[in-house]
Amino acid sequence: MHRAAYLFLLSTMLLWGGNSVAGKLAVGHVSPMTLVFLRWVLAVLIMLPVGWRAFREDWPELRRHWLLIAGLGACGFTIFNVIFYTALNYTTAINVSIEQAAIPIVIILANFVLFRLHVQRLQIVGVALTIVGVALTASHGDLSQLLKLDLNFGDAIMLVAVLCYSLYSVGLRLKPAIRWQSLMLALSLAALLTSLPFFVWEVAAGRVIVPDARGWAVAFYTALGASVVSQIFYIRGNELIGANRAGLFINLVPIFGTLLSVLIVGEQFQFYQGLALALVLGGIALAEYSGRRASAQAAPPPSLNMSGSGQKLRPR
Repeated sequence: MHRAAYLFLLSTMLLWGGNSVAGKLAVGHVSPMTLVFLRWVLAVLIMLPVGWRAFREDWPELRRHWLLIAGLGACGFTIFNVIFYTALNYTTAINVSIEQAAIPIVIILANFVLFRLHVQRLQIVGVALTIVGVALTASHGDLSQLLKLDLNFGDAIMLVAVLCYSLYSVGLRLKPAIRWQSLMLALSLAALLTSLPFFVWEVAAGRVIVPDARGWAVAFYTALGASVVSQIFYIRGNELIGANRAGLFINLVPIFGTLLSVLIVGEQFQFYQGLALALVLGGIALAEYSGRRASAQAAPPPSLNMSGSGQKLRPR
């Protein structure tokens, strides 16, 4: 169970790290809100043939929980990305990376406040190690640079994005008992509808950059890899080991993004990048060791049927 969760979550973070590279490649080839909108248009088109039958069969359950599904899709899929792109217009990538590292902390706090889920001391140490790794990556190996950071409007709204994704992660435990195909299609539809106003605003403001060949390639990657596949994997990993432990893997995103930039964009590999990766992986391993011990007596969660044979997700 744990190995499967790690595989799902590591694959998710690798795909999300690739999304950071895709974002760099998208500049000048497709505008941000257009990219967000196209991302979910394509995601819905991908999921329709896969999930329509299950969606119809699960419709009574979806209808009963439509507000929760809409909120999860809006928070985790649309609003986070819209704020993320907007924040980068006002603040630095360093600030954004550091602020994203707060997501596991907010998840832990939200789980404690809402569900009284406690965290072990070693898990806290593990979280701290991953944050040091992210800080090392964001500061390019010079932690003293963090003392020079200036907080501004971009940082303030990025904290809203952190809260949104944290609430999405925590809210997944409340998901209805439906097939994964139905859930992903419903979330994608919610994301598409909530991304439309932002796209319309960009069109009205005259800021649209119509995608060229590279822009469409980025859009397809963000739809299939960074949206559909990665979100299915993240939901499954979250279901297997819980939001507290799954959320910690998010701090691998800037690390993988940096390493993929070395491989794809041709940036030079630095010693601090290897050290940061070791710190983040070490922190996750330490937290997982503590988490497994704490949950050793708990009943294993039900399986998410990846084969599509009809088994349903059940709320934890």
